[in-house]
Amino acid sequence: MLLQVKDIHTYYDDSHVLDGVSIEVNRGEIVALLGRNGVGKSTTLKSIMGIVRPRQGSIVFKDAEIGKSQPFHIARSGVGYVPEERRIFPGLTVRENLIMGLKKGIGKDNKGREAIDDIYRRFKQLAVRDSTPAGSLSGGEQQLLTLARTLMGEPELMLIDEPSEGLSPMVADLIFSFIGEIQDRGISVILVDRNLNHTCRMAQRAYIMVKGRIAYEGTGRETIENKEIQTRFLAV
Repeated sequence: MLLQVKDIHTYYDDSHVLDGVSIEVNRGEIVALLGRNGVGKSTTLKSIMGIVRPRQGSIVFKDAEIGKSQPFHIARSGVGYVPEERRIFPGLTVRENLIMGLKKGIGKDNKGREAIDDIYRRFKQLAVRDSTPAGSLSGGEQQLLTLARTLMGEPELMLIDEPSEGLSPMVADLIFSFIGEIQDRGISVILVDRNLNHTCRMAQRAYIMVKGRIAYEGTGRETIENKEIQTRFLAV
C-alpha cells in the first residue's frame, strides 16, 4: 500500500467539507476520484497534500503519517500535486518552469538537463517553446507544462485535479495519454476529472463522492459500464 487515507474530516472554518473520507492507493495504479461539483474531490487532494489539514483522521504515505505535515515536506517525501488552476509561473520561460519543478539538490546538473530533455523528446510542443514565457502558451500547453513540471520532482504519487477542463477533445486526448505514460513510469495517480469515459477506462479503481463521503467504490471498468451507478451518483 502506497497511500492510505482513513476517516479524514476536513473543514473550511465551520463548514464540514469531508465527513470521514477513506481511500487507498496501491503502487503503480491510477485511482479515479469522481463525483458531482462541490462534493469534496479537490478538498480531498488538498488534504492529502497538506494545503488544508484534516481535523480528524489519518493520512499515511509510505508507512509514515503525513496528515499534519507541511506541503513542502509532503512534496519532498514523493507526492506531486497538479492543481486545477495549473499555477504556472507566467513570467518564466518553459524551461525555467521545468527547472522550478526539480527536486532539491538536482539543480542544473546533468540529471536536471536529462530530465528536461526527456520531457522535450516526448512533447515537441514544449521543446519548441523552450524560451517562451509560459504565460504565452495555450491552455493545453500550459496543462502539459504543469504535468511535466510536477514530473520533474520525481514523485511516487501524483494528485491530478481536472487536467482536461476547458480543453478541446484532441488536446484532452494528449493530456490523458501523458497521464498513461506517468503510470507506465511506475508512478501512482489519483485522478479527478469530469471526463468519465477517459478517467474510468484508465483507472484500475474508482471512488465516487457524495456530500463529503465516499458513496461507492469499484473498478474503473465496473464504473463506466454500470449506468445505474452513473445515474445515481453522477447524474450522467
